[in-house]
Amino acid sequence: MRIYIAGHRGMVGGAILRRLAARQASGEAITLITATHAELDLTDQAAVRAFMADQRPDVVILAAAKVGGILANNTYPAGFIYENLMIECNVIHQAYQAGVRRLLQLGSSCIYPREAAQPMREDALLTGTLEPTNEPYAIAKIAGIKLCESYNRQFGTDYRSVMPTNLYGPGDNFHPENSHVLPALIRRFHEAAQDGREAVTIWGSGKPMREFLHVDDMAEASLFVLDLDKPTYDANTQPMLSHINVGTGRDVTILDLAQMVAKVTGYEGRITTDPSKPDGTLRKLMDVSRLADMGWRASIALEDGIAGTYRWFLEHQDEFRG
Repeated sequence: MRIYIAGHRGMVGGAILRRLAARQASGEAITLITATHAELDLTDQAAVRAFMADQRPDVVILAAAKVGGILANNTYPAGFIYENLMIECNVIHQAYQAGVRRLLQLGSSCIYPREAAQPMREDALLTGTLEPTNEPYAIAKIAGIKLCESYNRQFGTDYRSVMPTNLYGPGDNFHPENSHVLPALIRRFHEAAQDGREAVTIWGSGKPMREFLHVDDMAEASLFVLDLDKPTYDANTQPMLSHINVGTGRDVTILDLAQMVAKVTGYEGRITTDPSKPDGTLRKLMDVSRLADMGWRASIALEDGIAGTYRWFLEHQDEFRG
């Protein structure tokens, strides 16, 4: 079986690649296909068409995306909607053109309305207004779900979508401006501890609640969903409501998260909040009962995951200077 992982250098794609490589090493008859951005620009339709026609994968895992936190989404909305739409359209359509029958697309919990009932069920999709700070990205990820569903309905393909909650772990982006909240906090508290700062200020009120899933759990969940036989997948989804939430089913406030990161990094100063900065959605907790009913649950505790991610950061921090 030939499996193409789009986005294998990203945090999630890299974790999926590691698990598939372990399967391969254990004797499973699979061939892993990857391409760097320099080798293949996924926003280039002709290039993706040629790649798919040449490689002829049996399975495609679409983990490639342009991602970022609140600041990045607010600053580059055109980039977020354009690049993600182009990646999804090109990979999904050209996979179909090349005869790929099985595909797994990774989305995001930001697809749900800002005021969605908590925890957010899959059927909350398209029932309300999106969070303005990341609406362009969310619309692109919703389009990815609907692309998969539309190809399934029209052409009989088996294209599936998983919607992860906030992800973190080895391979994360620790850029001081363009990263998500957890890696940003890890870097900020690490530097504060190293510099002996008296206080660290976090964006917003600290009251919003967020759910966090370790990337290794996400990789396992992705392959679990991909490996489900079609009758089981179809029995737990609907033709026009086919995505599956992936998360822990537990959340923490941003302030509690900051205190956890401070403990892991050894920071002993004060933590203050800046309510003038945006909070984003007040709560984003996933309802993961559908996946749990099919037999999968997350296994990595948040503080353990943060500690492991911090160790990885320390081993690679020279890559994040500047």
